[in-house]
Amino acid sequence: MTAVLELRQVSKVHGEGPTAVHALREVDLTVAAGELVAIMGPSGSGKSSLLTIAGSLEEATSGDVAINGALLGGMSRHDKARLRRRSIGFVFQDFNLLSGLTAAENVAMPLELDGMATGAARTVALEALDDLGLADRARHYPDDLSGGERQRVAIARAVVGDRRLLLADEPTGALDSTNSEAVMRLLRDITRRGAAAVVVTHEAQLASWADRVVFLRDGRVVDQTAASPGPESLLATGPNTAS
Repeated sequence: MTAVLELRQVSKVHGEGPTAVHALREVDLTVAAGELVAIMGPSGSGKSSLLTIAGSLEEATSGDVAINGALLGGMSRHDKARLRRRSIGFVFQDFNLLSGLTAAENVAMPLELDGMATGAARTVALEALDDLGLADRARHYPDDLSGGERQRVAIARAVVGDRRLLLADEPTGALDSTNSEAVMRLLRDITRRGAAAVVVTHEAQLASWADRVVFLRDGRVVDQTAASPGPESLLATGPNTAS
């Protein structure tokens, strides 16, 4: 399948000399179109650094990062910003919603910045909010929403439009089990449409929705494994009736 994200021998070092911190050490990772990959590991293992480097928000100290075959190392700041706006959806732990915009306006904003007419962008935004059970909160401002509602608005904003790569840092951290399942179903639907998704999580149940789980420790990939059949797979196949 077509590779959407490629990390080749990527390392990230903060600082110099004896106080240098190695956030990532020669990481290789390829995520194909249609694939959902979960990243797991203890605190400080490099999970968040991997996401920010994969999304061009931070530069690797060494190694190559490519999105849709284009190397980030050779791009100007302007080209990277355009790539992020058009091709990458982010879900951050702190949501990064604009307090002066309603939920629908926050979700529609990336589409409008990319040239979509306001009316069409709002229609798409409302559909995304409805998918996450927030249709009745579309006109509310972030300060009027609960933490879980703000998280779902941030997820809706990340997935609208023709995003080829979705990067999510603990996307269900503030959600109950019902809303967590709705988020994972939405992520699976997006990958079925040809996007690639990388999700950082510490929850094994969430990781079970992924096609593959990548384990980091001390900045290195220490294991990769196909995820166990997740809730969606079990629903599709039904209970095991073998005697």
